[in-house]
Amino acid sequence: MTNVAKTFQTNETYHRTSTPGMAPHFSTVALIVAAGRGTRAGDSGAGPKQYAALGSLTVLAHALMPFLKHPGISHAVVVIHRDDRAHYAAAVADLGSGRSKLLEPIVGSATRQLSVLAGLQALAKCSPGRVLIHDAARPFVSTAIIDRVLAALDRAPGAIAALPLGDTLKRAAADGGIAATVPRDGLWRAQTPQGFCFADIYAAHQAARAADRADFTDDAAIAEWHGLRVQLVPGEAANIKLTTAEDMLMAAATPNGSSLDIRTGQGFDVHRFKDGDHVWLCGMRVPHTHGVEAHSDGDVGLHALTDALLGAIADGDIGQHFRNTDPRWRGASSDQFLADAVRRVAERGGRISNVDVTVLCEAPTIAPHREAMRARMAEILHIDIGRVALQATTTEQLGFAGRREGLAAMAIATVVF
Repeated sequence: MTNVAKTFQTNETYHRTSTPGMAPHFSTVALIVAAGRGTRAGDSGAGPKQYAALGSLTVLAHALMPFLKHPGISHAVVVIHRDDRAHYAAAVADLGSGRSKLLEPIVGSATRQLSVLAGLQALAKCSPGRVLIHDAARPFVSTAIIDRVLAALDRAPGAIAALPLGDTLKRAAADGGIAATVPRDGLWRAQTPQGFCFADIYAAHQAARAADRADFTDDAAIAEWHGLRVQLVPGEAANIKLTTAEDMLMAAATPNGSSLDIRTGQGFDVHRFKDGDHVWLCGMRVPHTHGVEAHSDGDVGLHALTDALLGAIADGDIGQHFRNTDPRWRGASSDQFLADAVRRVAERGGRISNVDVTVLCEAPTIAPHREAMRARMAEILHIDIGRVALQATTTEQLGFAGRREGLAAMAIATVVF
């Protein structure tokens, strides 16, 4: 039994429709093709182009996320090159709760067509009803495109995302001149995902292999050759395939044209001083002439940062999740609150890009503790210290902080989906 079949049988999130003793049946599976070498895209430094960084995630991770987050997709599986297991593991490590839909990868073959067949053969043991086949090199696929392909599969055995051709086509002569102008009426540019009734496209691929046909450029072409009707649905211009080094540079320079969902949250917290000999700030115990009045340890830096993360995902605030009337949190270390916010971000498929904390006080002095504080926050957030900024400022002896009655902190956090 393949790793995919084993995963299907043990994963608790599937929709079982088969009889006891048979492989489970999944409604719709996304098959992501990532076994290519991508030599025209140049050397990314991270291996093939699908593992190149695009913002805070890899190209492959961006291509996967819309399928993992889509309620109409029961599972997703990636076809990889046998030499790319380490690249793949790193690429999917930070996909959050969506990883529960992700099955063990399948080793592909020498061509895209054969790699898709390898994926279909592995999935056949688990009898999915439908399959959406998508190129890992298209990282900007949207939920709307997936919706349209799925809706079309209710009416036809196959459906693909595509765009009407807008450019004039010329047929070249042998000497490099123009031999003819090709009418563009009715011509479309095919994209992925391409969706099919699983049994139909699997049979088509098997027939192509039996006929020794290895010249098809996409799955729709195999389906058409096999006699299946394939429906066209509108794609999107942003759903480009990254093929050349120029494509990679363009994608990196235009994140707003991608599927990146970037959210920012802000937080603020304040505590008044009381008798004591230390305060907690940004996860560190700092000696001081006073303590702070608080139900927990009163760490204004971590409290503000917790609210900033909760704000970025629109999930209430620290007081909602950790009420100051609850005895469980009396004297509690605030790193627990921040760790909970980090967990909530990950469960929604988010990735913390960077944070910025500003402490407002006349005293204590932050500078001697700055790097230790940054390191502690980076540790709790599971991000590099280079993504954690910490500043401190006085209020020029104005207001409660200026009168040394207490201290405050502000924080901003950026989360990428």
